[in-house]
Amino acid sequence: MGTITNAVRLRHDLSARISDARARTDELFAIVQNESMYDRPISERHRIIFYVGHLEAFDWNLLAERAFGLRPFQRTFDQLFSFGIDPVGSGLPTDTPSDWPQRDEITSYVAAVRDKLDEAINEALSKPDKGHPQLKTMLEVAIEHRFMHAETLAYMLHRLPSEKKIGEQITRKALKPRVKPDLAEIPAGRATLGLVKETGDGFGWDNEMEAHDVDVPAFSIEKCNVPNGDYLRFIQAGGYKNRSLWDDESWNWKNANNVEHPAFWRRDGSLWLYRGMFGEVRLPRDWPVYLSHAEATAYATWLGRKLPTEAQFHRAAYGSPKTSGTERFYPWGNEAPTERHGNFDFHSWEPSPVGSHPAGASAFDVQDLVGNGWEWTRTEFAPFPGFKAMSFYPGYSANFFDGKHYVMKGGSPRTAACMLRPSFRNWFQRHYPYVYATFRCVED
Repeated sequence: MGTITNAVRLRHDLSARISDARARTDELFAIVQNESMYDRPISERHRIIFYVGHLEAFDWNLLAERAFGLRPFQRTFDQLFSFGIDPVGSGLPTDTPSDWPQRDEITSYVAAVRDKLDEAINEALSKPDKGHPQLKTMLEVAIEHRFMHAETLAYMLHRLPSEKKIGEQITRKALKPRVKPDLAEIPAGRATLGLVKETGDGFGWDNEMEAHDVDVPAFSIEKCNVPNGDYLRFIQAGGYKNRSLWDDESWNWKNANNVEHPAFWRRDGSLWLYRGMFGEVRLPRDWPVYLSHAEATAYATWLGRKLPTEAQFHRAAYGSPKTSGTERFYPWGNEAPTERHGNFDFHSWEPSPVGSHPAGASAFDVQDLVGNGWEWTRTEFAPFPGFKAMSFYPGYSANFFDGKHYVMKGGSPRTAACMLRPSFRNWFQRHYPYVYATFRCVED
């Protein structure tokens, strides 16, 4: 009886989460005007229409034959929509709108994939002792893959002109910063990197394995993310023209692309504007600045500071002031995430003023370590000791262990709650400026 009850609970939980993930991506496509579905808001990315088919093609290619023995019914689409593009990769895409199928053909494919997979998933989960031994893990992969695209699609659509979208103009949240822009002293201690399987639901990507302890010397860290207003002072002080603040590669990237300010900003005479999802507003100086790793590094150098390491972030976010204290699952403790803890899980299209969620502070009173923007670290994305690639998705992490990608931690307003676990690692190339990524500085 207990096994049957657990199977019913598992089937219901996974089915609900799959539906929620689909709803998140469906709502994004719904805000795009029909005539703009074949636009490419970011030159390094596919056209919007690709992602309409990609999410279902990924699920089908991952699950259909491997988990359920289903035969292909639209192999051309399975292949056409199978792979995305790594930003700042080897050249820009050259396809044209006419290279892609009509939207009604794609939506028919999407509906058919969902119907076939849902039927197979429900049948398999109703028989817990049968089926593929890694089915639950593969379903978790499909769910989090879709949630990741719900975020990357959002920042891509941030680049789409507002007249090409259906939605309301940006509004400011009535929140007030409650943190002074000073440093928190973090004593030496332990940071546990990687997935501790005894916590959470036990799922993690291959780059989260295996859990291991790192001794972190004492350091100081800014209590809140760098806000737009502080970063504006860096620009006004000539930060983008000061060669000494940039390494050779970043200086060349900045000059080659005429980068003079963060990608979410625009200058109109003497006025700075912020690009919101549904319109521009005067630059909110108390919002965290979103920018590339290269820009964040230059700012930190200007202050005589550094970006934190992945281990320092963990220590500040989840550590205890006591030498023998246990680590928290979230900065605020072990309570499940809610809106009072931070700006995450799709509750907002935009950031909140820094320090607006004091209930989410860490044991060291460091704010916004989860939500309001991913946080750049100076740690290169690399495998943990004992790394083993997922057998059914071997390139997920390993393809990016190239010394060009940097770890990001925390989460943004468009990050799903299930990915707020401390072991989750995001990563991007250092010259990619469009992601919802902010930063704070440390003094070692």
